[in-house]
Amino acid sequence: MDKLQFYTALTALWVALSWVPYILDRIATRGLMGALANYDPNARPQSAWAQRAMRAHRVNVEAFVAFAPLAVMAMILIPEDPYPGLLASTFFVGIVAHYVIYCAGIVVLRTLAFAVAALSTAGLALRVLGAI
Repeated sequence: MDKLQFYTALTALWVALSWVPYILDRIATRGLMGALANYDPNARPQSAWAQRAMRAHRVNVEAFVAFAPLAVMAMILIPEDPYPGLLASTFFVGIVAHYVIYCAGIVVLRTLAFAVAALSTAGLALRVLGAI
């Protein structure tokens, strides 16, 4: 498995599991049955960090939707090129850092971490298109 495949799979795993912390907070806040209940606008609100975690998870999903097909295209079209692997690793670091920083409520660093991921996606798109 090369670096591009490894970090794309690792990012997919991260996106698949990054909902767990805010669900655990929901259980702690509302109890198991409250966490399993349908949406209720009058339910006890979750912790502030968990609300941010939910939004950060949504951003993870949205960012990965753009990144993943480009990664697959790079695997098919330019399998020997090491640059997509570097971009996949920076995307992973950026998206994980964004989540952690977002949960902590640090606004400026959150945006910078997301920019790392977004620029990695843009770089990957340009590489797949043959522009760089």
